[in-house]
Amino acid sequence: MPAPQPAQPSITAICPVCHAPILPTYYFCPNCGAKLSAAKPLSTSLLTQLWIYLFSIVLPAMAFLGIKYWPGMAYLRSPDWEKKQIGIVAIVLMVISTVVLTWWGIVWFEGFMSASTGGLMGGSSLGF
Repeated sequence: MPAPQPAQPSITAICPVCHAPILPTYYFCPNCGAKLSAAKPLSTSLLTQLWIYLFSIVLPAMAFLGIKYWPGMAYLRSPDWEKKQIGIVAIVLMVISTVVLTWWGIVWFEGFMSASTGGLMGGSSLGF
């Protein structure tokens, strides 16, 4: 009696470039390497959400480095409501972080300026 063969996955699609049979789960054609889907599905795992939220909080401090890699917009543009909520939370966190960082910068600058000019203007012991 022959050994049972493992079940072969059903092939239901064809590559639009080389016409090779492909599986619907493929992102790239294994024959020619053509990109088959627009984007990899967005993850909604807890770890991914924490990463996006942390990145949104830290983003204003390093905006020149991180804006290109911020995933919040991809989640916000998603048609799936669960993923869209992740994007909304990320944007809210980024706005709050920006306001806090701006406020802290203004307070620090005013303190620095008053400390710098205080010694020059009112702290002179020469009587000028």
